[in-house]
Amino acid sequence: MAITTNAICNSFKKELLQGKHDFDTSSDTYKLAMYTSAATLGASTENYTTGNEVSSSGYTAGGGTLINQGVKVSSAIAITDFADLSFTGVTLTARGALIYNTTTDGGAGTTDAVAVLDFGGDKTATAGTFTVQFPAFTTSAAILRIA
Repeated sequence: MAITTNAICNSFKKELLQGKHDFDTSSDTYKLAMYTSAATLGASTENYTTGNEVSSSGYTAGGGTLINQGVKVSSAIAITDFADLSFTGVTLTARGALIYNTTTDGGAGTTDAVAVLDFGGDKTATAGTFTVQFPAFTTSAAILRIA
């Protein structure tokens, strides 16, 4: 079991063409859930799962809600990104995370996977703040880029 490098989920690529994700308005809600090194996440991940999700006081199953930075196109590259996300008052160890969409789809909430983040090793917080820092909202760094 492992979190296999940073990856855009294959199901997300298909769902983009089906019009299931909206990053340009506040109509879709994206969340970030954190996982231990025992989690199996990668490009084939299709949905949020509680399996091997971090467990800690101060961290709620399902993770935290992300604030979208919007959408823009520059130099023929479309991008979107999120504001940094902090979990306060936690003692936890995380190896990676999953970004997923929780927006209602046809009357039922979804858990559609968007991207897997590999932290490159276990990261910890002890009775403190754990912050997931997103890259700059630029065409060369944004978390989601389509060229």
